[in-house]
Amino acid sequence: MQYDHEELQAFRENHKTQFTASQFDDIAKKIESSKDLASEDPEMAALVEEEITALTTQLDYYYQEMKQIAAADKVEDEKPYGVVLEVRAGAGGDEAALFAEELAQMYLEYSTLQGWLYSVESESRSTSGGYKEAVFEILNPKVYDDLRYETGVHRVQRIPMTEKAGRIHTSTASVAILPLRRKPKVEINMTDILMEFSRSGGAGGQNVNKVETAVRLVHKPTGIEVRSQSERSQLKNREKAMNILQARVEAQHEEEETRKHASERKNQIGTGDRSEKIRTYNFPQNRITDHRIKESWHNIEGIMGGHLDPIVEALKKASAGDEDGDIEVVA
Repeated sequence: MQYDHEELQAFRENHKTQFTASQFDDIAKKIESSKDLASEDPEMAALVEEEITALTTQLDYYYQEMKQIAAADKVEDEKPYGVVLEVRAGAGGDEAALFAEELAQMYLEYSTLQGWLYSVESESRSTSGGYKEAVFEILNPKVYDDLRYETGVHRVQRIPMTEKAGRIHTSTASVAILPLRRKPKVEINMTDILMEFSRSGGAGGQNVNKVETAVRLVHKPTGIEVRSQSERSQLKNREKAMNILQARVEAQHEEEETRKHASERKNQIGTGDRSEKIRTYNFPQNRITDHRIKESWHNIEGIMGGHLDPIVEALKKASAGDEDGDIEVVA
């Protein structure tokens, strides 16, 4: 059996395969010693040949074991350990901003009920107090599986508090769920990043106002901009900002790839297209409708309070139930 020398070197450097690699190297040395003995003493050749065969079997076993460990390690690295949740107000002015904040709170309440950790990375408020835009980090290996289908445009139909004539208004907010991975799928060149530091705003004690801990990153090739100010140290905020930037760049890359192959596939649930209208929240009728699977739920107050399980499970079931994972989207 032929062994890839570069692969073997990688196994020696990987802490998860180092011990097995050392066993592999010991066996390889014994095989070489046995071969030398056979060449020096022809009378021992037959006996040594039997030993070499047994050692070679061991060598192959250790090599395959290292390959399996490395393959499992790669899968683990590619599996999201959390997500970046982005919520932005859409059409509808102040009412859209208020709805954006309600959506954000819905996901954060759901996270609390699931026992997931989350933090506010950045937020921009409207004059109404709602969100123009807000970015959160939610950490748990289960988050992406549960929330991956939330990306898209969410529509609300209700009578705003400021509406005196009792007319129902329609507003929108967009949600993006971006996976955080230990091993990036798209490499970012550090020379392509503009980095700025500033003082953090909001509550946080004296340190917040005196030290430039807030970090702003701009990815020059795409124009993607990220801010992080949730941590008290500049280093931690920079690390978080880089993780969010990486997630956004990867998401944009995946969206572009999806569009390239759009004509070759059916519409897929949770395509990641942020312009896709996925759900309507009709308050007067106490109804939430997901347009992709044409299913509705009542108890809008409970769902907005974080009890998302019925929707999450329905979307998972719909995705798993289709043979190819492709579900027709009804806009």
